Amino acid sequence: MGEINRGLGKSVDWTLVLLYLALVAIGWLNVYASVHSADMQGPLDFAVRSGKQFVWILTAFALGAVILFVINPRLWEVLSSPGYLLVLVLLVAVIFIGSAHKGSHSWFSLGPVSFQPAEISKITTSLVLAMVMSRQGFSLKTRKGWMAVAAVIGIPMLAILAENETGSALVYTGMLFVLYREGLPGILLGLMGLAILLFVLTLKAGTVVSLILLGIIAIGYLWFLLRHTRPMSRERRMSLRMLLLATLLFAGLVFSTDIAFHHVLQPHQRLRIEVLLGMKDDPAGVGYNVRQSMIAIGSGGFSGKGFLQGTQTTYGFVPEQSTDFIFCTVGEEWGFLGCLVVLALYGLLISRIVKDAEESREAFTRIYGYCVASCLFMHLFINIGMTIGLMPVIGIPLPFLSYGGSSLWAFTVMLFIFIALNHQEKKYF
Repeated sequence: MGEINRGLGKSVDWTLVLLYLALVAIGWLNVYASVHSADMQGPLDFAVRSGKQFVWILTAFALGAVILFVINPRLWEVLSSPGYLLVLVLLVAVIFIGSAHKGSHSWFSLGPVSFQPAEISKITTSLVLAMVMSRQGFSLKTRKGWMAVAAVIGIPMLAILAENETGSALVYTGMLFVLYREGLPGILLGLMGLAILLFVLTLKAGTVVSLILLGIIAIGYLWFLLRHTRPMSRERRMSLRMLLLATLLFAGLVFSTDIAFHHVLQPHQRLRIEVLLGMKDDPAGVGYNVRQSMIAIGSGGFSGKGFLQGTQTTYGFVPEQSTDFIFCTVGEEWGFLGCLVVLALYGLLISRIVKDAEESREAFTRIYGYCVASCLFMHLFINIGMTIGLMPVIGIPLPFLSYGGSSLWAFTVMLFIFIALNHQEKKYF
């Protein structure tokens, strides 16, 4: 049976496009609501953020159309390595010549236009990771494979941390979901979870409590090994060595937590974590944003106060309401139902990407799709967790909703590259 050329109607996943358009439209309405005032000339007043965001939206649509209909999808794999290296240069350069913004050096300002290399880095890192992991013979079980993956993810992550952009760097941990899909042992995810638990427990309860918990876990796992592995077997000896090594590493983590917390993190980052964990109360400082955000979301009730009727929104009680805290505008004006609709749209978008990725015949498309889904999920999880007080305030946008051309362009390009790759596969079968 020969190949059949399928038209755009059947080869493009229009569901993804429609979900994208719906989220962008919701975002624009809520950006307008967050900056609305009596002296504005309407939502297209280009002197305020709603008008500027409309321009960013139109240009984002143009970018999406070019990616989908003009650029050959095969080029993305070819351009991934040079693009990755170029963005790495920008990530380092912005530390020294970038504009300072709230304690970070992560922005390039070109006249009225500013952009963050960290946003573009998520795209190039995803493309290179897909290229490396889709090569014939690649395996996460080999040292060479592990080193390649660690370098691809770790180098831009460290550069972004050097810019004091903790939120953007944290997004890269979502790549673990990609690695898990491609064969990463689940126990490693469990060990990462244990590391986070020990870090938080050490800050809250002290070194002794964390070491006691670590000892209980180690003894419990030792008992399991002695009961379920044969004496003197190679499997038991290897497992015992790994247990000893892991216990020593986690003990080192516990002892170094205080040093890392007080000498690696910035003062404002430490304060945000301390407020989140209840170690300090700062209602007029770091805690103010979260407190006002929670008030705004809670005041929306079940169905909200109505479009442009939010008092917390209208009177600007929540700082950064059109950017990092845009979700509280949704909560106040559209209520629980509005939040549920937005979360459902995100859920459908991410699950649809995963579905298309799983159905892909090419490893490059599958792995890149999982990278896109992981990135969107991490932004969603961190941002909304931040607005409801479950995550520290680390300044990270809500995809397609938050104000800002840099973020909107980056997420649009990232998504439409996947749609184009998926379209290329479905065009012929």
